[in-house]
Amino acid sequence: MEIVQITIDNKPVVVEKETTILEAAKSIGINIPSLCYMKLEDTNFENKPGGCRVCVVEVEGRRNLAPACKQKCEEGMVVNTHSVRVINARRTVMELILSDHPFDCLICAKSGECELQTLAQDLGIRDVHYRGEQSHYKGDESPAIIRDMDKCIMCRRCETACNEVQTVGVLSAINRGFESVVAPAFEMDLDHSTCTFCGQCVAVCPTGALTERDSTWKVMDAIVDPTKTVIVQTAPAVRAALGESFGMEAGSLVTGKMVSALRKLGFDHVFDTDFAADLTIMEEGTELLGRLGKFLAGDKDANLPILTSCCPAWVNFFEYNFPEMKDVPSTAKSPQQMFGAIAKTYLADKLGKKREDVVVVSVMPCLAKKYECSRDEFKTDGDPEVNLSISTRELAQMIRNANLNFASLADEDFDQPMGESTGASVIFGTTGGVIEAAVRTAYEVHTQKTLERVDFEELRGMEGIRQATIDFDGLPIKIGIAHGLGNARKLLEDIKAGKSEFHAIEIMACPGGCIGGGGQPYHHGNVEVLKKRQRAIYEEDRNKVLRKSHENPFITKLYEEFLGEPCGHKSHELLHTHYFDKKKKIEI
Repeated sequence: MEIVQITIDNKPVVVEKETTILEAAKSIGINIPSLCYMKLEDTNFENKPGGCRVCVVEVEGRRNLAPACKQKCEEGMVVNTHSVRVINARRTVMELILSDHPFDCLICAKSGECELQTLAQDLGIRDVHYRGEQSHYKGDESPAIIRDMDKCIMCRRCETACNEVQTVGVLSAINRGFESVVAPAFEMDLDHSTCTFCGQCVAVCPTGALTERDSTWKVMDAIVDPTKTVIVQTAPAVRAALGESFGMEAGSLVTGKMVSALRKLGFDHVFDTDFAADLTIMEEGTELLGRLGKFLAGDKDANLPILTSCCPAWVNFFEYNFPEMKDVPSTAKSPQQMFGAIAKTYLADKLGKKREDVVVVSVMPCLAKKYECSRDEFKTDGDPEVNLSISTRELAQMIRNANLNFASLADEDFDQPMGESTGASVIFGTTGGVIEAAVRTAYEVHTQKTLERVDFEELRGMEGIRQATIDFDGLPIKIGIAHGLGNARKLLEDIKAGKSEFHAIEIMACPGGCIGGGGQPYHHGNVEVLKKRQRAIYEEDRNKVLRKSHENPFITKLYEEFLGEPCGHKSHELLHTHYFDKKKKIEI
């Protein structure tokens, strides 16, 4: 490709001809502020509508200022990114944006994480000289996501995440002029739309226009209620990201400190969702082998490929977009819901507690888990299996509220019996991890031989769609993996068209899997952060004594004492679910 040489702030730089000034400046360590621009690294997805005009620069020989996110580099171009003219223009643009923005930063959920707030500080904005009418829009509170469009700056990042990355197509710019807003069609509420609640719109929003529904004070109310026994479970991806909220390096494993913090917050029992991930493998792996047996026997209704069902955003996606395929995914509940089902029955009985007096709280990297808790099929006589779900960010806030010095906390272990887990369950937190965990167990159950090599490198990576063939002692099992709903759509279209040759497919809604969930500390599209979290997940797996789900002694005991056998009557009643055709339920 043709290259050009330009000069930015007296520094020469050689770049490809189609490179923008913004990208060229970044390559030599010059930061040009921007709001609407967003690039998801290692992907082709960019949001650069050029509408905010915060990134304007001065180009010699050009009469007007140029938006750096749109202007392509040309041979000999001389650029100044911080002249008085440029700084005055940016300050004016910022004041105009702020003139139509609420001034409630002290109580905003995004305060301290708001890019608009940070940029205003960097530009030294101390007054807004433009006063006038402010736009107001109706609020929208779904079970997982809150939309406060008074804080929307029309950057359109959420639109790119929803439409291009996830291909959900819920958010778009509607109306014109002063009434313009990013919203679902006909300004319907999110929970009346086809929103999957994956939370990727929240993850990329630069302001407080999109945030998670905060459940922290409901959790605290339960903790101080003397009539309640409050149990907490923590997802595998949380331990690889929580430390970032306290200034630690991305990918720092903080499992022990997290357990210690949860005990100090007042939870009666601190357990690990990884226990339920091992349980999920027992059910889902058995289901996989059952379908494979039917397939090998010539049964045309074997429902292959089997699709993993741990991700509630992905479940929402196929219920809305591919309801005719609702019999293909595994019927196994997610680990979050399996944990709740066992906690409200088996564990409650051991503790001598009534079901309704046990409050199960989950700490999840995912906002869709909040929605999942509210689904009617996960309730018994109105009592949810999981009462409340909080995000990794919400847990960090609770730790700060309690004035705990997280970095200085001593490492502690999970409680038993639902705190014991294997390495297979830990890798549930990253793309490829669920199917790798399933393979470790399914191989040994099918072949009755010991699996010597448990690290399936061919199932790992960060490519959006991956495939591999695993040899089950002479039986080739073809596996597909997708993360990001846009990639999932491609695999589903192939299944629908009869083109898929896979026996099993793992799908996770978020880029990178749960490590990139919508409830994790903001990574701002930096894939390197996700890779560090992924490495931490695999490190914890390697350090486990037991690395196959069926080797977990507490899982074995659970089946012996309570469940009977995987996919048996009792386990089917408690650990499996069914899916719905949501196309006909959308309200307009």
